[in-house]
Amino acid sequence: MKTRDIVIFSGEQFAVPQCIQRIDHQSTHGWQLRYGGTKLFSDHSQDGSGAAAALALATKELLSRIAKLPAPSRLQRKPSGNKGNDLPVGISGPIVRQRASSRVRDCSFAVSLPRYGAAPRGRSVYIGTENTYTIEKYQAALAKAVELRAKAEESYQRAATRAKRAEGKALKELLKANRA
Repeated sequence: MKTRDIVIFSGEQFAVPQCIQRIDHQSTHGWQLRYGGTKLFSDHSQDGSGAAAALALATKELLSRIAKLPAPSRLQRKPSGNKGNDLPVGISGPIVRQRASSRVRDCSFAVSLPRYGAAPRGRSVYIGTENTYTIEKYQAALAKAVELRAKAEESYQRAATRAKRAEGKALKELLKANRA
């Protein structure tokens, strides 16, 4: 897991993992955990002397949450406000095109399939030609597109959680090595 060096107001320097922020404001001094909700771990001192202990508690809670909770997802959950139709996120269409070798146009949905750590993959779900297009085929193709997208999102979430837990494990080992 990535860490960054932070120097607090008292001059002490700390290696702070992602998802933990320093809060120094008037009478509030501590570390805020931002993973699966927020929680402040106060220094319980005005001079910053309790910062190391508070950071240790925040890091312990972070590792606990990483082990229990799914990783936060960056996938879009709702269609953007300017989307011109009522199709779900990641599905566009119907797209009508005429191939060079054909005299009739065909229709399909374009589906964006997210992949963790890689560019999304695009898929096309065929609906029919202008001669065979029906509402039933449209609905069946839409159902298939929604299913493809849902499976890809599920796979993305599993991979993101697996990666985050591996980062947590590496951070835990790093903390053990620093204590020894």
